[in-house]
Amino acid sequence: MKIHFKKLCVVSALSVATLIPSLAFAQGAPIVCPDYKKGTTNIPSERTGKKVSKALDEYNLDKVDEALTILYEIDTSNEFDRAFTDRFIGNLLATQPKNAGKALEYLNKSVKVKKLNDLEQAGTLRLIADLNMQEKKYADAVVKYKEWINFTCKEDADVYLRIATALYEEQKWAEIIEPINKSIKLADKPNKNAYALKLTSYYNRKMYKETVQVAEDTVTIFPDNKSNWTQLGYFYMLVEDYKKALSTFEIALDQGYLTKEAEIKALMQLYSTNNIPYKAATLFEKYMKTGLVKKEEKNLSTLASTWNQAKEPKKAAIYYGQAAAMSSDPALYYKQGESLYLSEQYKDALVALQKAVDAGAENLGRVHMLMMEANFYSGDFRKAYVHVQEAKKDGATARSARSWEPYIKEKAKNRGISL
Repeated sequence: MKIHFKKLCVVSALSVATLIPSLAFAQGAPIVCPDYKKGTTNIPSERTGKKVSKALDEYNLDKVDEALTILYEIDTSNEFDRAFTDRFIGNLLATQPKNAGKALEYLNKSVKVKKLNDLEQAGTLRLIADLNMQEKKYADAVVKYKEWINFTCKEDADVYLRIATALYEEQKWAEIIEPINKSIKLADKPNKNAYALKLTSYYNRKMYKETVQVAEDTVTIFPDNKSNWTQLGYFYMLVEDYKKALSTFEIALDQGYLTKEAEIKALMQLYSTNNIPYKAATLFEKYMKTGLVKKEEKNLSTLASTWNQAKEPKKAAIYYGQAAAMSSDPALYYKQGESLYLSEQYKDALVALQKAVDAGAENLGRVHMLMMEANFYSGDFRKAYVHVQEAKKDGATARSARSWEPYIKEKAKNRGISL
């Protein structure tokens, strides 16, 4: 934006260089109102013009302060001369960031009397608005942009975008929509910032249906912007349209747009939500191996749980074991033992379950019941009987343990095993 100001100021200075009659050539069509009639072109008086020309010479030598000193000395009662001089001073001050506030004072004075030529009045109104934006005086910027629009009757996509941006900075979410829609309509080519502002306006007002519509537009208009795809996917999740969310994230994955752990987790969640746990687990495992998904306790436990949902207890046991080894969490050792039990790896299950006991498992009744079953199905009835006695001590499992006890005794007796 600072470069933009400098260009405006240079243009203003150059117009001063041609202020003697030839200034008229630069007028063009500053106003396009239907009933507009071009007035006569004003030029500075000879006395003021000489001083302005002298100041311009200093400016062209990059002596801005010297040029300003000359301009400050101009004393005139002629309203046009005063406005013209104040405008020049304001333009020069605007090239110095530290003097932006002072520049606004002079520029505002120059347009207030409405004596400048139309081109100068229009350009100065626009410069004041832009300078207010730079100085974060957003309310003042909006006022001046609207003054420029009313004065020129021009429809400019960039001006409407700047108005919407200023309203965004002031968190006037609802007011953003009118200027941003005009900016989008007038733009020669789509501007992603305009759509971002429109989306933010709806989202911050919890108008999620409209938010999704804008997000869909951005994907259609800017298909190569990877963040638009994941953003749309998240918004579909927000409105609980999980099928569209899944298809959107799958497209993003195929295009190589999923580059963050959170995005892989979102797709994994969507597979699970759509009852496709095998794909969820396969995806998570793949990106854990690549390193995109961190190999940490929480992720390992999530992966293990997903493999269980996919009816793959053997794979679940592997990841529960890795998670448990990181944390020594008895609950994870129990889940590892349970998964090993379900995959009929009884001896390994007993090792994991014993680790759960040693680590201080709280649900000892459940642990002993599972250890009893693992021993029973592996043919060790004596140990099964020991564990069923332990399970009887826990109120949560006592009833189930008592129902197993005679069954264990009968099996042991049939095998000639003394308990």
